Amino acid sequence: MTQLFPQLDNQFKPILYSFRRCPYAMRARMALQLSSIQVEIRDIELKNKPPAMVALSPKATVPVLQLGENTVLDESLDIMLLALSHPIETLLPSDCATEPASIEIISTIDYQHLMARIQNLAQRNDDLALIAQNDNQFKPWLDKYKYADRFPEQTEGFYRQQGEQFITLLEARLSQHAFLSGAQLSLSDIAIFPFIRQFAHVNKAWFDQSPYLKVNAWLTALIDSPLFASIMVKRPVWQWVQ
Repeated sequence: MTQLFPQLDNQFKPILYSFRRCPYAMRARMALQLSSIQVEIRDIELKNKPPAMVALSPKATVPVLQLGENTVLDESLDIMLLALSHPIETLLPSDCATEPASIEIISTIDYQHLMARIQNLAQRNDDLALIAQNDNQFKPWLDKYKYADRFPEQTEGFYRQQGEQFITLLEARLSQHAFLSGAQLSLSDIAIFPFIRQFAHVNKAWFDQSPYLKVNAWLTALIDSPLFASIMVKRPVWQWVQ
């Protein structure tokens, strides 16, 4: 990852290139929703990526956050760390008029805890280690489970069993406390949640009757949260001029 807290250009409104259903983009949008950083979200089509985005990030995968003329973040965790260093609580006094959804989002999240875990090196590294397991070990099995017909070497059930090793780890954590890293929502919850959502929806009937009761409850709570609803609003595809 790049430097933790890049400087924002006050003369430039950040632009986020995103795809609504991409789990990496989801976690970036969730973190940005919790921050004071106001961004222009440009939803794209993965089959028709805008040259403006590709020019900023040649790897051409979402999310891509343009912070200024010469500053780009194209790793979702970098975007999350930047966003969660700018919590909105500090900008909203108790008498501030906000939309009802924003009030509900704020009232259910401990911003001091979120920021403290990121600022604390040991706690941040603990979160990042769990996220690395998700991204590097669980995600490849998730892809094979989700698209088992593309990987005929093994059965869908085999790929699910490999993914279950990580689900079992999360179940153990959630048996100790309400969230993955403790009693409060943290970086790891936001970063991992979209991928567990994908895993659950490959075969929702199976997942609902699975022994992972704590994971299921945690997942349901996040899916039903105003925070998630706020980042899943459908937007028209951003139109770019060729």
